[in-house]
Amino acid sequence: MVDNKAIYQVDAFTDEAFKGNPAGVMIVDDSFSDELMQYVAAEMNLSETAFVTPSNKGFNIRYFTPTTEMPLCGHATLASAHVIYQLGIKGEDESINFKAKGGDLTITKNSDLMAMLFPRYSLNKVAMPDNFKNIVGFEPVEVYASDYNWIVALSEDESDIEKANPNFELMKINGLGHLMITSKSKLENVDFVVRCFAPSLGINEDPVTGSAYCALTPLWSNKLGKKDMFSLQVSKRQGQVSVSSLGNQVEIKGKAITVFEAKLKI
Repeated sequence: MVDNKAIYQVDAFTDEAFKGNPAGVMIVDDSFSDELMQYVAAEMNLSETAFVTPSNKGFNIRYFTPTTEMPLCGHATLASAHVIYQLGIKGEDESINFKAKGGDLTITKNSDLMAMLFPRYSLNKVAMPDNFKNIVGFEPVEVYASDYNWIVALSEDESDIEKANPNFELMKINGLGHLMITSKSKLENVDFVVRCFAPSLGINEDPVTGSAYCALTPLWSNKLGKKDMFSLQVSKRQGQVSVSSLGNQVEIKGKAITVFEAKLKI
């Protein structure tokens, strides 16, 4: 019997509370309406809240920002898998199969590390957007367009990524409302760093963006000549992500921790 009232807040891509990226998770049945999902997501006011519905073939999963539904979300998928394992709905030796609007996802668990198989995103080099430096704070060396309207901008200097201070209103009106900025890392045992901004979705900066690695993994795998890599998302909360390039898929690995559980009173 599904409890439509329980909601969990999970910090994903970290094993430390109040770090990584927080996501809401609810396990619901088919009676939970789209309208109510959007209301709950707006009330939670997190970058994403996931709604998981058990099915004969695994679980259907949907993701809502405070303002809209998203086809795919990495950190909310990781958070949802964490809750399913935590509640014992699936054993730790079992895989979890999610069906999302953005693709079919498989999650496995090894100790406290969860691995997610996601589809690889396309990358097409594009011209430098006008006024990028004035809007974001640095001049990229390469710019790519990717799936779901993402723009990926590369810098040669890691400090450009850390110090960037975008103008979010100008981003939205200049085609940069979904932006990843990234560079090779100077840190030992870190391959690349990234920050992600999505003001067009009501998320100025996302703390850790699992689905971003659908584009970043093949990009950096090609540039670094490596299949397995480690990334830091250098937002204020920070997050640690291990990735592997697997042809048409990417493997995204991370940890998660439940911060609280609550009950709807409506």
